[in-house]
Amino acid sequence: MKTKSKLAAVVSRIKSLPEWLHQPLLSFAIGNTVKFAGTAGISINSLSYDQCKITLKNRKKVQNHIGSVHAAATALLAESASGFVVGMNLPKQSLPLLKTMHVNYVKRSTGNLVATAILTEEQKQLLHTSPKGEVCIRVHVVDELGVEPVECEMIWAWIEKKAKITKP
Repeated sequence: MKTKSKLAAVVSRIKSLPEWLHQPLLSFAIGNTVKFAGTAGISINSLSYDQCKITLKNRKKVQNHIGSVHAAATALLAESASGFVVGMNLPKQSLPLLKTMHVNYVKRSTGNLVATAILTEEQKQLLHTSPKGEVCIRVHVVDELGVEPVECEMIWAWIEKKAKITKP
């Protein structure tokens, strides 16, 4: 890989601390950087180069009119899981961009939601070595009853960041 992403560097530092600190510090760091994820209260269960697993509790601020997690909050959860694992793998000089979001709502959810996004070896290799490209990531979202209330695929693209021009 060219250079480690900022996210990968933060995760590496946090993982050097005692294990009981990993989840709360990861959640705080990401929630502080990705403001919408922080506002919704997304909690990072685990984050690595291979996968991201996150939780959204069914609290009043993310509920719909029938008391389950709102459709937009569910989509945010899936988008966040895929975006975080992409962010772990992209070099520092790359800029990730969500290109397409496919979210099919198939059942009503019950309770808290857990989203898991996993990258294949081929996807990781592409993210590490190509200056631009795209990957399609299937995100599994499961509720407290073990039901998958949505079917989600996120297409992430990336490009190289433009170099900042400094004036003499």
